[in-house]
Amino acid sequence: MGGRTMRKPELLVPASSLEVLKTAVIFGADAVYIGGEAFGLRAKAKNFSMEEMREGIRFAHEHEVKVYVTANILAHNDDLEGVREYFKELASFPKEEKPDALIIADPGIFMIAKEVCPDIERHVSTQANNTNYETYRFWYRLGAKRVVSARELSLNEIKELRANIPDDLEIETFIHGAMCISYSGRCLLSNYFTGRDANQGACTHPCRWKYSIVEETRPNEYMPVYENERGTYIFNSKDLCMIEHIPELMESGIDSFKIEGRMKTALYVATVARTYRKAIDDYKESPELYKKNLPWYLDQISNCTYRQFTTGFFFGKPSDEAQIYDNNTYLKEYTYLGIVGEQNEDGLYRIEQRNKFSVGEEIEIMKPDGENLTATVTRIMDEDGADMESAPHPKQVLYIDLGHPLEKYDILRRKE
Repeated sequence: MGGRTMRKPELLVPASSLEVLKTAVIFGADAVYIGGEAFGLRAKAKNFSMEEMREGIRFAHEHEVKVYVTANILAHNDDLEGVREYFKELASFPKEEKPDALIIADPGIFMIAKEVCPDIERHVSTQANNTNYETYRFWYRLGAKRVVSARELSLNEIKELRANIPDDLEIETFIHGAMCISYSGRCLLSNYFTGRDANQGACTHPCRWKYSIVEETRPNEYMPVYENERGTYIFNSKDLCMIEHIPELMESGIDSFKIEGRMKTALYVATVARTYRKAIDDYKESPELYKKNLPWYLDQISNCTYRQFTTGFFFGKPSDEAQIYDNNTYLKEYTYLGIVGEQNEDGLYRIEQRNKFSVGEEIEIMKPDGENLTATVTRIMDEDGADMESAPHPKQVLYIDLGHPLEKYDILRRKE
């Protein structure tokens, strides 16, 4: 038992699509997790088809990055056969396309995975509420390689965990993003607002409407409520952000630093992955370098959310004022324009455009190494070779010149 103090933590980044997976890999992730509700086994088609999953895993493995697939639903009887088939399919993938681990919350699903695909690691999801070292030992004895800590744990509790579990059992902890504070397996809103029972398949999808819970004594704190066919999720009104506390995280014995970000764009994932990558690497090189670059990390992180930040439970139970800074004072909005693709014979770069931009406009090029270059759009051409003044159609394939050499997977954004 007991821990080596400084482990080399893995930076684990979410990906909601193949494009975002490739971005996460290029912008510094050590591992990527895919799935969430798409691999809630019912809704396979939501973001990764099996072909895309295989292509994504192959791409990640070529860059020595691992891929974990989330299968963290709490299963009902009629889910079990589908789970078994799904795992059999994953088990049949060739090695270079096989997931490195499954993230599982349900003990029944855990045992099916152990039986059907024993060579894929099993990681126990935060949804299983892993709050103490006996729980970690329990999962270890069942064959878990890693357990994700509950979000309510302080750093002191995590250190105590580390000291009381086998050295080869890994701890994964959320360090950034939206915090789910409550889950119910019932679709609370569908029933309540429409009189139809979502759990009987008649869901009117209020999840597409926006809800928040407000507590009487804190009238301006909105806690978002999100619902899908598996149930209802309530989120904290502030986002977790530990970028100012990399030293404490590194000393605590955590093996994997997890970023939350279901449904986030490539721009968000690139920004957060790149910032934490640099912070971790800088701190490993020297604590002074990390301190020196702290204003840069904070500036980068504040670019990608409107929400206030908090350190969650890491330093004990949060008080009302527990936030790092109110990032409304920092707010710099960026619009995501697209990802750089191949160069054509005329020296222009392919891009699948995400938001409108025009010739003559000043935009930014985000590089994976942390550099942000300013450039002017000098030329936009469509697929047929016709010159265009602006690019008004989302997802249109264009060829552009920014008067700068670009690399594949650079991200283009515009400061608003």
